[in-house]
Amino acid sequence: MGRIYYIMGKSATGKDTVYKELLKRCPSLKTIVPYTTRPIREGETNGVEYFFTSAGELKRLKEAGKVIESRTYQTVMGPWSYFTVDDAQFDLHGRNFYLMIGTLESYEKMCLYFGKDALVPIYIEVPDGLRLLRAVEREEVQKSPNYREVCRRYLADEEDFSEENLKRLQIGKRFLNLNLGQCLEDILKEI
Repeated sequence: MGRIYYIMGKSATGKDTVYKELLKRCPSLKTIVPYTTRPIREGETNGVEYFFTSAGELKRLKEAGKVIESRTYQTVMGPWSYFTVDDAQFDLHGRNFYLMIGTLESYEKMCLYFGKDALVPIYIEVPDGLRLLRAVEREEVQKSPNYREVCRRYLADEEDFSEENLKRLQIGKRFLNLNLGQCLEDILKEI
């Protein structure tokens, strides 16, 4: 049976960097590209980090029964939806191994859809102060920095990734991302 290695963590913990490095080191891992209605960021490519789409397309996919999980956030720029689609990217019947990034909420819904045994959680942590600094630094390189959104995401993550929620979903193992090399070594041992 195949597996989905599911990277998650609060904003600015380095999930995207860890994801990209794991793909370099484990070329046999397949990727699943999620969908979003949020605007594309500087340096992102449609079909790589996300499929950037519209609210209308999300509605159409939901009506077709193709959406595995979705969540919408009320941002300072308006509502942004993130979602996973059953669009033939998945084949868990063979020995295919996938790497995905998501939230705790999306992890839970993926477990319900595919079964808990199909997913392996990879929860990445960074101390809060460093995480906030990283988020601000990332925002500073955008064409139009939006610090209000950084603050909103930071506060939302505190609730979304609460210890209670982590415990409820039986996520005990954590990977500290203070040193990228060490963090990757620890994750590779898990994979």
